[in-house]
Amino acid sequence: MSPIGFALAAALGNIVGALAVVRHERRSLRVIDACLAFGAGFMLAVALLGVMPEVLRDSPSAALYVLAGYLAVHLAQHVLTPHFHFGEETHRLSATAGVSALLGLTLHTFFDGVAIASGFLVSGRLGVLLFLAVLLHKLPEGVTIASVMVAGGQSRGRAVGAAAALGAATVLGVLLTGQVGALARHGLALSAGVTLYVAASNLVPEFQSKRGGTTAVAFFSGAAAFFAAERLLEGWMR
Repeated sequence: MSPIGFALAAALGNIVGALAVVRHERRSLRVIDACLAFGAGFMLAVALLGVMPEVLRDSPSAALYVLAGYLAVHLAQHVLTPHFHFGEETHRLSATAGVSALLGLTLHTFFDGVAIASGFLVSGRLGVLLFLAVLLHKLPEGVTIASVMVAGGQSRGRAVGAAAALGAATVLGVLLTGQVGALARHGLALSAGVTLYVAASNLVPEFQSKRGGTTAVAFFSGAAAFFAAERLLEGWMR
């Protein structure tokens, strides 16, 4: 299985999310909102139960790279980027807010690609699980960058272009993982930290403040879906 095809499919998720914003598809945005909670649960399960055992199997010191990945995303998204949160932006922003959000998200989307490629280096099963984890948050990611760009006064075309740039960063992450030795060795651990941050620090706070049980059900369903996906993949990829 080639991780490039999976990376391209994930990258399309960014564009689909952006199109929902620029076309004002309210129903699609509500579905993506539920995907945000479902994706958070699935990502947490993949990171803790699928990736961490592989990362720590041969080298307990790999936990340092997990921490480094977590801290790097926080630095990019919440220290260097002045205004950032997942989901649709409904307030007017400055023109520079979209650019800074794009830069902040680029690091994390690059490691989305690293995660997919690193997973396939371990096994096809882990690669597919990480692809699913990435795909599930690509839709709200596209919504995020497109809505920030539009709120900053950018055109719809530029908003979709920004989402496409995030998708391109994911593909680049896959390509470089096979070429750069450090990424091949430590990419899975770094990606584990990135995945944990996106799930626990970006996605979970985004839906925790919302009333109603829909997002809670989606969150726990996402975690449960990991076990179902793993069982299916075990039977398919023997």
